[in-house]
Amino acid sequence: MYAYCFFCETQKCKYVAFSLEQRGVMRAFSPQIIRRHRVQGKNIDGMCDLLPGYIFAYSEEELKDASLCYGIDGLIRRIGNRETDYSLTGTDFDFAMNLYGKNGIVGQVPVFKIGNEVRLDDPLFNNCKGKITKIDYRKQRARVDYSFGGMDCYTWVAYELISKVENA
Repeated sequence: MYAYCFFCETQKCKYVAFSLEQRGVMRAFSPQIIRRHRVQGKNIDGMCDLLPGYIFAYSEEELKDASLCYGIDGLIRRIGNRETDYSLTGTDFDFAMNLYGKNGIVGQVPVFKIGNEVRLDDPLFNNCKGKITKIDYRKQRARVDYSFGGMDCYTWVAYELISKVENA
């Protein structure tokens, strides 16, 4: 499979993606992220552009014909280099394929607050449960207080190593 990236006018992303699919591209989309908004005191989840102005396109065959892009209103240019016929490679290709696997929709990023009950997911901590008592937003880590061997302990861990405990 080949992956491509296009830059377009922000307000025309969906139209450009649709036009590319009409011209023979297997799949095209503007990646979206689920973002929580506060409206009239209520939290509402909505979709927002993850990378405004960027379209990812996927094809089983290499797209060597540049005429595919001609005449699409709002399409500005292809991203990449001429040597690879603008096909994404390396980490860019990996990123594009991760988006493809999620159908272009990135889920919510967990938000941690002081007082949240969490589980330490690292095998070193053996799924120990604790409570967040401090947060360092700049370094994206939290201080988790937990009990070990009858003693109160704490550790600073990265957000990736903790998950919220759902209250039953």
